[in-house]
Amino acid sequence: MRLQLTRPLAFIDLETTGVNLATDRIVEIAIVKQMPDGTSIVKRKLINPQMPIPRASSDIHGITDEMIKDAPSFKQVANEVKQFLDNCDLAGYNSSRFDFPLLAEEFLRAGLNFDITDRNLLDVQKVYHMMEPRTLGAAYKFYCDKQLENAHSAEVDAQATLEVLDAQVGKYPQMGNSVEAIIKFTGKDEIIDFARRFVMENGVEVVNFGKHKGRPLVEVLKSEPQYYDWMMKGEFPLHTKQKLTEIFNKTFLKNK
Repeated sequence: MRLQLTRPLAFIDLETTGVNLATDRIVEIAIVKQMPDGTSIVKRKLINPQMPIPRASSDIHGITDEMIKDAPSFKQVANEVKQFLDNCDLAGYNSSRFDFPLLAEEFLRAGLNFDITDRNLLDVQKVYHMMEPRTLGAAYKFYCDKQLENAHSAEVDAQATLEVLDAQVGKYPQMGNSVEAIIKFTGKDEIIDFARRFVMENGVEVVNFGKHKGRPLVEVLKSEPQYYDWMMKGEFPLHTKQKLTEIFNKTFLKNK
């Protein structure tokens, strides 16, 4: 293993009912936890999303309503998954825009806060797209010289992502072999909310959608007090609402 770790690195892959962060749910989660000593621990679970799985999604990952009818809900396994991820940095493939945000949503729905403040978040796709833009299957063939069998099986995809990153460390020595060095090489995302309804520009939280796109969020909240209530009642991801409330409270309650 060429990847040098100072703390566990958990490679996460999700299969889901769809791609809407606010409304879709996890149907399978797999985590390959790579330990600093080179060993790895795998956790995989089928999840009952408590909603029908669309045929189009089943056609991609092969998981049907019948397969998950007796599986636990995410809420029933949330504490177990959260404990498994304790003290871990997180990695995945296209994870910063999908797997991490949706996982955070599921934790919040279960009443648990998924804190990313002290974690490194490493998206292997960013390295690949900087160097060899393609899909995970092509990345696996390019870096590992293997065919990705059973793609869209969460465990297979998570394991392949681990192998791709390790091969990248060997192929691109200029990016280093630690999580911190690789993130410095690819550039660190300043994440406010996973859905990126807000972004950080020059140290200021800025609205990233709709008619107020490009305006500082605090400025919008001060000029249109109803904006906060509109977002809190709207179909936005829970993580977005959580961060909006934090900014609102920091702005308007800091002197109280």
